Amino acid sequence: QVQLVDSGGGLVQAGGSLRLSCAAPGRTINDYALGWFRQAPGTEREFVACIDKSGGSGYYADSVKGRFTISRDKDKTMAYLQMNSLKPEDTAVYYCAAGLLLDHLDGATSLQPTHWGQGTQVTVSS
Repeated sequence: QVQLVDSGGGLVQAGGSLRLSCAAPGRTINDYALGWFRQAPGTEREFVACIDKSGGSGYYADSVKGRFTISRDKDKTMAYLQMNSLKPEDTAVYYCAAGLLLDHLDGATSLQPTHWGQGTQVTVSS
């Protein structure tokens, strides 16, 4: 069983930055792809970004491309989501996830999660 711990959320003004972290205390997570999903009130949870097991390739939702960057450390114990140029519409609870990369028919890649973090609130004020 993999326990994931989210951290790094907070309140920021539009145009600002935050960095989210995802950790798996007590174990490495190099046998999983990692990513983040988010859920705003009254909406479904949506894919944000993911990174493959090696940390060599990152994949993003169109809404965050060019603003968010996902990475993982070389020891494969942590993953990070650097969020720049934040917008009010980025406001949501962000959930770290571990799982398998999922290839879609349109050529996009996302994550099929098997484990979830507890979530961290990101609020962007206008």
